[in-house]
Amino acid sequence: MAQDAVLAALAKQVECYRTLAKLAQVQHEHVQDGRTEDLLRVLAQRQELLDRVAELEQSLSPVKKVWSDFLEHLAGEDRTRAESMMQQTRQLLAQITAADRDDALVLQQRKLNLGKEIKQATAARRLNASYAAAAYGRRQTALDLQQ
Repeated sequence: MAQDAVLAALAKQVECYRTLAKLAQVQHEHVQDGRTEDLLRVLAQRQELLDRVAELEQSLSPVKKVWSDFLEHLAGEDRTRAESMMQQTRQLLAQITAADRDDALVLQQRKLNLGKEIKQATAARRLNASYAAAAYGRRQTALDLQQ
């Protein structure tokens, strides 16, 4: 892959990660506010970007395997730019991963809380039914039509 093509692919990759980081912030807001529909839209947008990142990563993979050699053949300014883009990619990826981990924890906690609420509601319904049966006797559920 030509040097210019590699640098262009790295630039596109950084831009994808920047957009993913912005979407991770939007995702966090939707998770916090419980806006499921909006969250699903953001996740679909993120998936499109992740598909694009995967394509870029596939084209960059051979170069990244020999990254040190590739850098040696770049002029000073291009080398600095390439190293900077790789660093930005790592930082953005770490930021996105941390945000996703936080959102996953929030969603897990919500799931646990919902499970507790369901158990409490079920127990309350059973308690009410038992109380009603003890206080008023069993209700007849069917009419006796032979009387």
